Order: sequence, then C-alpha cells, then structure tokens
Amino acid sequence: MKVLVVDDEQDVQLLFEQRFRKEIRNGEIAFVFAFSGEDALKYLNANQQEAVLILSDINMPGMSGLELLENIKTTYFKPPPIVMMVTAYGDDENYNTAKRLGADDFLTKPVDFTALKAKLKTILS
Repeated sequence: MKVLVVDDEQDVQLLFEQRFRKEIRNGEIAFVFAFSGEDALKYLNANQQEAVLILSDINMPGMSGLELLENIKTTYFKPPPIVMMVTAYGDDENYNTAKRLGADDFLTKPVDFTALKAKLKTILS
C-alpha cells in the first residue's frame, strides 16, 4: 500500500519511517511525503494517483489540508483515495468541515501509531 503523508512539519517523515520500520522493510507499506498541499497535488498528478491512502494535516501554510481534501475528492475518483485528516486541534468545526468535504477518517496529533496501524490493517484486508 502506498501512503502519501502531507504535513508542513518535515520531521514527520522521520517519525513515520521509525514507527513503520518493520512494515516498510517487509514491503507492506510505502510512504511518500509532501510538505505542502501544492506538493501533494503535484505528486498525485505526476504519479497517476497511485496513493491508496492520504494522511493530510489540516493546518498548513498555503493550501490548507481542507482545501487539499476538497481538491482530491472532486478530482481523483478512479479509484478514490482514502483521505484521513490529521490535526492538533480536535475542534468540531474542522471535523464537520472535513466530513462534509469527504474525509474518510479524522486523527488528532500526536498521532496514536498503534491505532493508525490497526486502521491500516483494516484497509489492507
């Protein structure tokens, strides 16, 4: 499974690579990282939408995660990627907006990697 992680904080890459070391080594999962919404769209356009799952931060400079979500859900639908929104703020407004725009799930920071791995196993099966 290819997962696109979108977050303006670049240290997220090292964190995911450490927490999913075994799964990456076993070829169960591959991560691609984009550090802005704009970079995520460039990646999706250049790679035939190969990401099965997108984990996107909501609060980013430039294009927000919600704007990215809306773009993904209205542009990429063959097959539609699963989009999980990630935010440090668990407020109802962001949650409701993300759900209205088509978010498949909603995670809060700091990410609970045990719960995330369980969700990914469900998607893989």
